[in-house]
Amino acid sequence: MPDAAHVVVVDDHSEIRDLVRQYLEQQGYRISVAKDGAELKRILERKAVDLIVLDIMMPGEDGITLCRQIRAASETPIIFLTAMSEDADRIVGLELGADDYLVKPFNPRELLARIRAVLRRSSATPSVQAAQRSKTVRIGQWRVNMSQQELSGENGIGVPLSTAEFRLLKVLIERPGSVLSREQLLDLTVGRTADIFDRSIDNQISRLRKKIEEDPKNPSIIKTHWGGGYSLCAEVSFE
Repeated sequence: MPDAAHVVVVDDHSEIRDLVRQYLEQQGYRISVAKDGAELKRILERKAVDLIVLDIMMPGEDGITLCRQIRAASETPIIFLTAMSEDADRIVGLELGADDYLVKPFNPRELLARIRAVLRRSSATPSVQAAQRSKTVRIGQWRVNMSQQELSGENGIGVPLSTAEFRLLKVLIERPGSVLSREQLLDLTVGRTADIFDRSIDNQISRLRKKIEEDPKNPSIIKTHWGGGYSLCAEVSFE
């Protein structure tokens, strides 16, 4: 389900990971688990993540180090799992930009409540919120009717979009300027991880460019970042 929030649980104790995954999946969330920073980074490279539950004390890179690295690249919400003796680390984590913390041992219901509260506060960036509120979005010379899923030019003539093309365009509109990998775009549009040979995003990008770019071979609206992905580079305004 692409609309279900994707939560990553990072803890070196398998019992905690399994307990939290099972409970949160029962509540309708999409869950990934990682035992350390390396596994977390692999998940972040391949999937769009809505929230990270992050243990402070782990072998190798600890939660504070990982929080600092995450905050340097994104505003993904973070909830720390801490021990009673980790007051100083908890404070440092909050100063680095963590959104909340929970002391071990904890009740899964309390973690669920904190996840819901954090997601309510930060479930969308300002651009995502604006796109969700807006009926019409302007992308350069183009107008997109978000409710009717229609694209039209300055002359008012409509350009048909398939459901997949509109879904992809909507994801790009909600994140203007952000470089999104093929795997992230697949996860955001259809809620699944890409197969290594899956070229559906590339094909959809190609079709979109033929419809909205003046020169599809030298695109100025949807740009390719080699080794990185795609980004919407045109000016976006919400009406």
